[in-house]
Amino acid sequence: MHAPETIETGRLYLRKPLASDAEAIFERYAGDPVVTRYMSWPMHRCVDDTRAFLAWSDADWARWPAGSYLIFSRDSESRLLGGTGLYFVRPHHAVTGYVLARNAWGLGFATEALHAMVDLARSIGVHRLDALCHADHRASAHVLEKCGFHCDGVLPQHTPFPNLASGTLFDVLSFSMEFPLFGPAQP
Repeated sequence: MHAPETIETGRLYLRKPLASDAEAIFERYAGDPVVTRYMSWPMHRCVDDTRAFLAWSDADWARWPAGSYLIFSRDSESRLLGGTGLYFVRPHHAVTGYVLARNAWGLGFATEALHAMVDLARSIGVHRLDALCHADHRASAHVLEKCGFHCDGVLPQHTPFPNLASGTLFDVLSFSMEFPLFGPAQP
């Protein structure tokens, strides 16, 4: 089953990224060293880096049932707030995460967007959904826990965070959520 290209929640509008979004993505969050500090991808140095991400996103959507989503506010300004998505490991196993512009922090948008990804994963037949966060990023771990993820523990020296230190692997907290193979969806 293929995911919808747009999703609406109470306060958010999520949609598949478009090529025309490159400058806004770069300016709002992908080119911000504070925002990208705990991302496992390098901060974008120029809009061409963002265009490369958008090409990767298009390929991901073509290959899998879903991919990246941009997060917009549903208020009158319809501001770009950040990004999220489902990144597939196998057809029924995906990874999720999120990134928000600085002025969108602490307002519950991460929790709302992540709940949307959990609901989407369940609806398109994902059986296992994973997420990782830097071991020191307590705010992100808290969001994952609020959304029903189980902390499986620490993976030592596991993931690069190129915006912290190039060539270094950092400890991460590993989170997961499993959905039943048969029967009604669980809350």
